[in-house]
Amino acid sequence: MTINRAVAAHASGQVLDFMQHRLERALHERVRYRYVRPRVLREDDSFRIQSPCCSRNVDRSGGMIDIALLMPGAAQRWCLSARDHVNGIWVSRFQDEPLDVLLDLLCVDNERKFWP
Repeated sequence: MTINRAVAAHASGQVLDFMQHRLERALHERVRYRYVRPRVLREDDSFRIQSPCCSRNVDRSGGMIDIALLMPGAAQRWCLSARDHVNGIWVSRFQDEPLDVLLDLLCVDNERKFWP
């Protein structure tokens, strides 16, 4: 039984590594602030995205700020939250959507919900 758990944990780690690489690749194609390099940080089975604050709206020194949080939802779907920097909380923006849809929303961000 422990061998099966170890194999499952290893497979899960490989999937998360692949997901992280996929997110990083998608962020290189975004519309807003193309010249900065965001970071994708893994937190258990979720991914937190940080970026330098180029607009200086949140961090006047241009430091790294939280941009988005991607969390697994039900049945191969994902949830996407934006950071409310004033209140220091995550605000859910989209629930149970395919990952490709959420990546498009994050990378285009016409309403500047994620890239303030």
